[in-house]
Amino acid sequence: MSASADSEAALSGRRGATMRDVAALAGVSIKTVSRVVRGEPGVSAALTRRVTDAVTMLDYRHNLAASTLRGLDRKTAAIGLVLMDVANPYASQLHRAVEDFAHERGTLVFAVSSDEDPARQRQVLDALLSRRVDGLIVMPVGDEYPLLLHEQRRGTPVVLVDRAEDGAGLDSVTVDNRDGAATATGHLAAHGHRRIAFLGDLHTIRTAAERYAGYVEGLARNAIALDPTLIRHDLRCIESAERAAGELLDAADPPTALFSGQNLITIGVLRAVQRRGRQNRVAVVGFDDLPLAELLDPALTAVAQNPAAIGRAAAELLFARLDGDAGPPRHTIVPTRLLVRGSGELRP
Repeated sequence: MSASADSEAALSGRRGATMRDVAALAGVSIKTVSRVVRGEPGVSAALTRRVTDAVTMLDYRHNLAASTLRGLDRKTAAIGLVLMDVANPYASQLHRAVEDFAHERGTLVFAVSSDEDPARQRQVLDALLSRRVDGLIVMPVGDEYPLLLHEQRRGTPVVLVDRAEDGAGLDSVTVDNRDGAATATGHLAAHGHRRIAFLGDLHTIRTAAERYAGYVEGLARNAIALDPTLIRHDLRCIESAERAAGELLDAADPPTALFSGQNLITIGVLRAVQRRGRQNRVAVVGFDDLPLAELLDPALTAVAQNPAAIGRAAAELLFARLDGDAGPPRHTIVPTRLLVRGSGELRP
């Protein structure tokens, strides 16, 4: 048996099949399995097919980290963090909080971006799991909860962050998106606004859907009829948000207030308002704060999340599982707060 196969067998534990298992099922040597999974030439088509069939049947994942690991404690001292975009200010703050907590435990963090693409998410998850990270913190994209639950059952603890699915069977940390959006909408209504527009992210993203639901709830609480002409969904970047906000502001009967459901959308909204010279006439509230938002004129009123608290709570949950906590799934809710600074207090 090769050194890499010995290392993999020792480290696999309850994390699924080993190279030895694949070799036994396929009726080939461990060296042949190694050559196939590494994509090396010189293996016949028939043997390759036997190995790949065995890999599929055993749900085997090649351990790229095995050759570099030392000891038999079954730990790689690394965790994976999957975010929508590591460059997003919210994501970067969350990342830093996770990294700081992991550093206290002598653990590295591999952070990657999914770009809100389910296919890319599967690719980066597979890359992280192939390196046998000890656990995962994931901002999930689409309906990938069964995949993540499957990995948890194979032995890799998973914590969802920012987004959660009822009954997913996984630990999660979120904010109360619906209540925060309802509070923001009610705040604009309290300052005399009846035509309040909503600009949101992809409607398929759970947080975006929750914030839209909060907007609708906030209107209902203040006896304001829902006007579909004031709603824009599926805004994926600053430029698309600016175009959507511009269309609303240039309409014959424009909104007097704009509620943005995400920080990059807020930047686009602010650009559209300022380029029309209406920053002191149109009220704006954003979900998520922005760096230097208090230096704008007027300063931005925002529903502030606490990404540092979210990241730390997620890391605490994950390391509790790594330390042996086998209790039922837990859902931690981090509160939001409305930062009143001026842009949301302009009257129509």
